[in-house]
Amino acid sequence: MMPYRLVLLTIFLAAPAKAEIVVPVRTIPPHAVIAAEDLGLSDADVPGAVSDPAQAIGLEAHVALYPGRPIRPQDLGPPAVVERNAFVVLIYQRGNLLITAEGRALDRAGPGEVIRVMNTESRSTVSARLGIDGAAYVSE
Repeated sequence: MMPYRLVLLTIFLAAPAKAEIVVPVRTIPPHAVIAAEDLGLSDADVPGAVSDPAQAIGLEAHVALYPGRPIRPQDLGPPAVVERNAFVVLIYQRGNLLITAEGRALDRAGPGEVIRVMNTESRSTVSARLGIDGAAYVSE
């Protein structure tokens, strides 16, 4: 007969580490600019969620944000400087050529975002990147 050995194996299982994520403390409607008092921290493991309040403060909610739910980076963006149907200056510049025209914004957007703008004279629609000055810069 073969002797049996009892082998005691101890396995240490660590609980998954929970990270803090940023959550709203009240309902934040779309287009509202987020302030520090709108946010709190929650212990949760949500990949891709905003983890630092500084990443959200001063940004605008693109969607409704509900208390206790994680905030994702795509839920936020820079505050809009141009509202839909607002008149904007369209600027096209290439080398020494500079063309300006009046346009109507077909989207709501913040600086750096690409929006559709209708040239009010020709009625053609172009895509333009919104500058911090509120002008729409057309590129090729």
